[in-house]
Amino acid sequence: MNCDELDDRFGIEGEVGFAELENDLIFVTVSNKYADADICLYGAHITSFRPHRGNEMLWMSQDSLFEEGKAIRGGIPVCFPWFGPHPTDANLPQHGFARLTYWEVNRTSSLPNGETQICLSLNSSAFSKTYWPYDFYTELIFTIGNKLSVEFQINNISKETFSYSSALHSYFLISSIENIAISGLEKTSYHNQLDGSDDTQEEELLNITAPATRHYYNTQADCVIIDPVFRRRTRIAKEGSKATTVWNPGEETCARMTDMHEDAFIEFVCVETVNAFEDTIHLQPGKCHKVALTLSYDDLSA
Repeated sequence: MNCDELDDRFGIEGEVGFAELENDLIFVTVSNKYADADICLYGAHITSFRPHRGNEMLWMSQDSLFEEGKAIRGGIPVCFPWFGPHPTDANLPQHGFARLTYWEVNRTSSLPNGETQICLSLNSSAFSKTYWPYDFYTELIFTIGNKLSVEFQINNISKETFSYSSALHSYFLISSIENIAISGLEKTSYHNQLDGSDDTQEEELLNITAPATRHYYNTQADCVIIDPVFRRRTRIAKEGSKATTVWNPGEETCARMTDMHEDAFIEFVCVETVNAFEDTIHLQPGKCHKVALTLSYDDLSA
């Protein structure tokens, strides 16, 4: 469907519309009494969440390609049915195919409390089976209000158990990587992907002073990004996930990435809600699994 057809079927006057915001990619645009948001149907990818009482919460790369066949850089990519490289075939796309696929609009609704809900879906198809052989049905539900909620539900509609990993790979806009600290991971064990070591974070706060790819496991705790320059505390609460990944590429890796400008690493940190590693999901036929994050913040200047 084009934008006019989507507007006719799913638009809500003054609240939900559809527009080609980047190249020919169609976005859902949301504006309610609490916030504005933009969600690209390619990848079911939210690229902006702007509370009216604050500033933009999500980071987007100014060099993101917004092209079919390429992942969008920034916002909240959906990683499925694998997280990171494919476990057996390095030629398959990083983080799976869900972020490289157009999703369908299932429904849009204006909730009684003034929030807006957008439900997108992805079904198994001939395209998906070129990467992964199983039958599945997924829904991604965004609830936009003072908080942003993202709920990802995977349903196994095949005749056999399948295993998958996934993530809501959130990029958060920050004043500078040097300014922020992250709470919620004290006394939590993690795998350091960069050097292959395993360790436990003893410190109450994580300060990032070098490239970081840490996969924390056996944790369901909220994480809080403390940014004294932006004067806000960004809280990432989650459910259905026992792994949290913290990522910042650092200067050298960032300079090699074609969809980031060379200083982009200063501007964001990823705190990701993950089902992977020891929390890989093994889903029986007819069963479903839900993972969700809720993003909120406190204004430190209030």
